[in-house]
Amino acid sequence: MMRGDLETTKAEKALHDQTNILPLRQLMVVFATLAITLLIAFIDQNGISITLPTIAADLNAEDTISWAGTSSLIANTTFQMLYGRFSDIFGRKAVFLSAIGLLALADLLCGLSRNAAMFYIFRGIAGIGGGGITNLAMIIVSDVVTLEQRGKYQGIIGSMVGLGNVLGPFLAAAFMERATWRAFFYMLSPLGVIVGVICYFFLPSKPPSDDFKSSVKKIDYAGSFTSSLGVILLLIPISGGGAYFPWNSAMVISMLTIGALALVSFIVVEWKFAKLPMMPIPIFKNKVVVVMLVQTFLFGAAYQSYLYYIPLYLQNAHQFSVMHSAAIYVSLVVCQSVFSILSGQYISRTKRYGEVIWLGFGFWTLGAGLTLIFDRNTKPGIIVIPLLIVGIGVGFIFQPTLVALQAHSIKSRRAVITSNRNFFRCAGGACGLAISAAILQATLRANLPAEFKYLSSSTYSIPQLSSDDMSRVLDAYMAASRAVFILQIPLVGLCLVGCLLIKDSGLEPIDDTKPEDTSSESRDEEEGVSREKTSNRDDENGDS
Repeated sequence: MMRGDLETTKAEKALHDQTNILPLRQLMVVFATLAITLLIAFIDQNGISITLPTIAADLNAEDTISWAGTSSLIANTTFQMLYGRFSDIFGRKAVFLSAIGLLALADLLCGLSRNAAMFYIFRGIAGIGGGGITNLAMIIVSDVVTLEQRGKYQGIIGSMVGLGNVLGPFLAAAFMERATWRAFFYMLSPLGVIVGVICYFFLPSKPPSDDFKSSVKKIDYAGSFTSSLGVILLLIPISGGGAYFPWNSAMVISMLTIGALALVSFIVVEWKFAKLPMMPIPIFKNKVVVVMLVQTFLFGAAYQSYLYYIPLYLQNAHQFSVMHSAAIYVSLVVCQSVFSILSGQYISRTKRYGEVIWLGFGFWTLGAGLTLIFDRNTKPGIIVIPLLIVGIGVGFIFQPTLVALQAHSIKSRRAVITSNRNFFRCAGGACGLAISAAILQATLRANLPAEFKYLSSSTYSIPQLSSDDMSRVLDAYMAASRAVFILQIPLVGLCLVGCLLIKDSGLEPIDDTKPEDTSSESRDEEEGVSREKTSNRDDENGDS
């Protein structure tokens, strides 16, 4: 192990241990609190998709409203890595409460917004808070339960993600029907305050022994700056290139160039200079961890694309209402939630995760392939079948892959491996949405009749047309949706192939006193040598 790696590992092990295995009764209270908080965060994150057309009309922002989602996604991704190390330095509870406070404040300000710029800024703040809640909920679960039981509880956490994904659009639609889009945010803000108060009283806390001034000195300032700069400058043009500004414009080229240089600088900082890096380079010496992080990026891209473009296919190609589309999409989310819980139970009982991940990517790949049967006349009962299969796959993947990553990491890196995993998932989601949008618009432009080419810049609504013209336009939207569905197959298929490189080493905790690059594969080799020596001794005893 290199000197820099040894110094990093030493600094990490010097951090105060926040493991706090709880008795069952207290664990149930803590876990329920975390689950409800996570549910609110995902209702906030996914409910907005339904409200965007109404908000656009109210704030005169029809041409820029997609930045409401983009700003939240960029902010969420940017802060993912920071939260893990911040929670190591300042304590889980303090950082978690800060994230809840940010989300509650941002939702209140979103409801009070009077113009588009205000709304986009406050959605960005909401993304920071929501990302922290997601990260810290998963990290805290890993603190309060053993590795062997972690699958069961992380599985339930995964079901809250799915439940929030479907409840968000339904609640937002209900509020818009009965009141206004602002009421949706006014509802979320006090809920955030309430769960924050509950967390303050019921979450266990192991505050750092260092004073605040000493803790602040531990922050990786150079890494924080270069990573944030790189992510922001890369994701803005990736998300808006081609739609809001040309790909060959000076702004896009300069942002991509500076962003790439910033990320290279970030890697150098983490590798050579940071004592407590947010992305410890030694984790990439473990082949299994690298493969799973790549898988996380790819399935993050596929999942985020499904979350956005399946409802869009239903609303555009089929002309279903928002509520009808959400009702069909529920099938995927229900399966995701149920099989997330079942996968967690299996992992906790068998102490294995390999076959769950294999099955998950297998089901997901099959479901992705079956979406190619969709056309304008596909019955809802048929549409539901591939969505159910994809839901099973997603349920078998989201939390089991996190448990597997934690099983291949030393305890002192538990928080950063979780936050880095979430960073790769969010970054994949941002890239997946951008690529899907580019494919959708290009295919739409190629298939629309000449007099309707202008519709390629608008995917939110279709104007009233004659029946013949409407049929031609809807055929173009169907072709565009199918092009997006085709993209998902290689993304998830590559994840399935990657399973060939994942070795299930069980849920035995890794010895924190050993260097990490001897942990997973080397640990298996050490166990094999040990078994061989034992066998040889037995043979010798038998001969004597």
